[in-house]
Amino acid sequence: MEHIIRQYKLEQGALEIQYIEELFREFSGKKKTADEIIRRLKDREHLILLSMARSDEDPELEIPVAFKVGHELRAVETDLQLSDLVFHLRDVVDFRGRKIFYSWIGGTREQWRGQGRYRALTEQQEEWAHQHAYHELVVKTKNKYYHMRATLDHLRFDVIKFEAHRTDNRESKVYLSKRLDVDVLKTHQTLRYVVEAA
Repeated sequence: MEHIIRQYKLEQGALEIQYIEELFREFSGKKKTADEIIRRLKDREHLILLSMARSDEDPELEIPVAFKVGHELRAVETDLQLSDLVFHLRDVVDFRGRKIFYSWIGGTREQWRGQGRYRALTEQQEEWAHQHAYHELVVKTKNKYYHMRATLDHLRFDVIKFEAHRTDNRESKVYLSKRLDVDVLKTHQTLRYVVEAA
C-alpha cells in the first residue's frame, strides 16, 4: 500500500489538525486549537504531516485520516510546557551540540487503524528530521496508551525514562527516543508519496 502524505505549512496545517482532532472520541482532555498549535510552532523548526485516504462517500475526495506533528526541542525553552519537558529529559537526553526533534501530537482515526499509517507518518518524520540534521527523536506518552507503546516498540524506539504516577500506574509517563542516522532510514518499510499542501 502506498501512503499519500501531505506536508502542511503552519497556518493551514494548524487548522487541519484542529479539524482532525475533533474526530477523535478517545482523546481525553482538551483538544488542540489552531491558535495553540501556531503559538507552539511559529518560531521553531517544525513538521506537520497528514495521511490521506479516499472518502467512502466520494472516491474522488481525499480526507485526512491520520496526523503527526513534531518540532525542534531546545535545551533552553521559554514556553512553560516545553521547559518542563526539557527538565524531565535533562538526565536522559544530551542537548549539548545536538539537535533534538520532539514528536508532539498525532493519531489515526479508528476506521483507518491497522493499515500502517502511523508507521508511514513516523518514517516520514524520521526522514525529514534526518535531512534537517537532527540527532535524536523524542516522544512522550502515557503508560495506558498500549497500542501506541506497541507501535513505538515495533518502530525501535527505546524507553529512556518512566515516571510513575502516585495513584494510577496507567497515568504514568513514558519517555522514548530514537537516534537518527542513515541506518534508521534503512529500516523504513512503507511506500510513501509526499506532497506539499497548497
